[in-house]
Amino acid sequence: MRDQYSIIFIFLIIALGGCSLAALKSKKAIGSTVSLFMASVTPPIIGNLIIVRSGTELPASIGYYIYFLGMDLMIWSMLKFVVEYCNYKWKKGKLRAVLEIFLTADILQYGFDLFFDQAFSTEPIKVDGFNYYRLVPHIGQAYHRAVVYGILVVILIMLLVKTIRSSKVYSERYSVIFGTLVFAALWQTFYIFSRTPVDRSMIGFGIFGLLIFYFSLYYRPMRLLDRMLANIASEMPEALFFFDSNNKCIWGNKPAQELTGLTDETIDKANEVLDAKFGDCTGKPDNWFSGFTLGTDDDAQYYVIENHYVTDDQGKTAGSFLSIRDNTDEQRKLKRELYNATHDRLTGLYTKEYMFQRISEMLHSSPDVKRYILSLNIRNFKIVNDIFSPEFGDKVLIYLSERIRANLTDNSIFGRLGGDVFGACVPVDEFDLDEFEKRLSTFKVADMAVEYNILIHVGAYEITDKDTDVAVMFDRAHLAIQTIKDDYHKHLALYDDNMRQKVLWDQHITAQLSAALADGQIRPYLQAIADTNGKIIGAEALARWIHPTEGFLSPAKFIPVFEKNGMIVEVDRYMWRSACEILARWQKDGIDLFISVNISPKDFYFMDVSAEIQELVKQYGVEPARLRIEITETVMMTDIENKMRILDELRKAGFIVEMDDFGSGYSSLNMLKDMPVDVLKIDMKFLSRTEDVLRAQTIVRNIINLSDDLGISALTEGVETEDQYHVLSDMGCRMFQGYYFSKPIPVSEFESLYQSGIKSL
Repeated sequence: MRDQYSIIFIFLIIALGGCSLAALKSKKAIGSTVSLFMASVTPPIIGNLIIVRSGTELPASIGYYIYFLGMDLMIWSMLKFVVEYCNYKWKKGKLRAVLEIFLTADILQYGFDLFFDQAFSTEPIKVDGFNYYRLVPHIGQAYHRAVVYGILVVILIMLLVKTIRSSKVYSERYSVIFGTLVFAALWQTFYIFSRTPVDRSMIGFGIFGLLIFYFSLYYRPMRLLDRMLANIASEMPEALFFFDSNNKCIWGNKPAQELTGLTDETIDKANEVLDAKFGDCTGKPDNWFSGFTLGTDDDAQYYVIENHYVTDDQGKTAGSFLSIRDNTDEQRKLKRELYNATHDRLTGLYTKEYMFQRISEMLHSSPDVKRYILSLNIRNFKIVNDIFSPEFGDKVLIYLSERIRANLTDNSIFGRLGGDVFGACVPVDEFDLDEFEKRLSTFKVADMAVEYNILIHVGAYEITDKDTDVAVMFDRAHLAIQTIKDDYHKHLALYDDNMRQKVLWDQHITAQLSAALADGQIRPYLQAIADTNGKIIGAEALARWIHPTEGFLSPAKFIPVFEKNGMIVEVDRYMWRSACEILARWQKDGIDLFISVNISPKDFYFMDVSAEIQELVKQYGVEPARLRIEITETVMMTDIENKMRILDELRKAGFIVEMDDFGSGYSSLNMLKDMPVDVLKIDMKFLSRTEDVLRAQTIVRNIINLSDDLGISALTEGVETEDQYHVLSDMGCRMFQGYYFSKPIPVSEFESLYQSGIKSL
């Protein structure tokens, strides 16, 4: 609509400008008056063009000022033209003086409007997806309309009297001008009361100006108005139907005929066709407005129908016109935008925000139904992407979304929370936890001829308080997943209050970490590492927390918490520094021992590990070989090349690198061939996990032999009995760690143990 009316207005401005220049060059006496009138019609049209094209308030307001002041100029030049064209005696009489005073006052009050806003303001509205600023009239605007319409009435009376008094051959031009002006005035009236953002009636005034130009300078007696208006209406994109005072259709433009399948000869049947197609839509009240939808789903057609009445000078109904606009494209675009705003682009499931909204609405509309909140997570999805490609990862997400749709009922609400996490709200009596667990255990995705097992974990939270924020409910469901994230056999966990207590505990100790480090509550305990003779050759530094109110805290109560939230970095940095302080003191006292310190996976993300450790040994004057670097194979699960570079850099600087918990994972042998390590720490738990002890011992013996062949020392940890010690010694192991030698003890106790020598072996 915006572009269409802009084109029409521009056309009228050009046409009126050309006519004004042509009239000015005319040799007829009335030429200058016609030229003035042609020129005066253009400002209101220019103002409306600015309003139509403006997307912000200031240009729109400027357009309205040009429009209204232009209307004052136009109505005055129109009056001057009619007086001269109809040969009325118009001198400086009282009526003229009064009209000039009113017009001058109107111009002045628009000047005051800049400061007092007494004339009008604007309000933004959306039309066809574009910002328009619609007029909000104030008292000054009412005065303007009274003045303009008052003068317009005087002009119409003059034209009507001239039409009646003129002979038939000449009355045509007056009647056409009179009729056009009436039409434009009615159109203007419709614009005022309909409060549409665009004054379409300016098209009528533009036409009125062109007719005046024609009749006053090039008039040849003929009735043109019907044809001109019909041509304009025919070019309108809306389907237009015109009815007489008896509600009989007398004319329809081309879009109207295409819509109904009627012709000029059969257009009188439009009432029946329209009522059959759109329901009872003819003969409606003035300014009636409605929307209609034909068809369903993607094939639906959308229409906007408006009905307006036209009255004569006596206020009697002269007829009506019905406009029908096809806004199918707009509605479909709106539906697409709404769908895209509420549905995930990849899977077609609800977005997180829209799912939360729907769940909240459902919980309040049916509060008595018991429901679960489910959080579904694909285990190690990043590895799936890295190994099989992002395209396959997308395929997994789409397949999982299809399985969710297939396995949940219509009473469920589900969506994608983000990434590889999905969510759902399901009725308890329609959801079998055990059956869902069973289905998850066989979750496979096919790629060409190959099937891949995908591990899905689900956390379930049974809603107990429907006023709880939906986001909090999903947090609790996701919290349940954390209890099984390292379990490859269990796929579903149900939230309980113990999990909530754990969260509160985690928050409690996390808030106290800084103070604990500053006050020395967290301190290094040393666990002895012995050789085959039982002599202590070093120790592993392990963090222990002596809490002022909780007492001795097991590492299991705080280390996993800090591993998860990343604060383990502060603990590790503190332990490295503590180990360097101990080694520096030992070095002065002639104690020839090493200390192994742990590096967690998070350390590599939050600091430059190599630079930090090298700076510490330099600061305390410790030989690098005395501070051993201990990592687990999980450190090497991501960003392998960068971490291998860091470890190799440390080894070149003189540090000894140990791999902890060897044999507890699933990729150690594969990684061992490339890993830059000096010591392999074999976990004795590896032996306790099987009933076939001989087979396990065979594997351990071969790992020790393999490490010897690779030039890597083997250290067995978790040695608890003398038998284990002797068996491992016979296998060729040369370093041992475990409770058989010593549990982790404070530094002072460790030093006493070292001085006294370890138990006899």
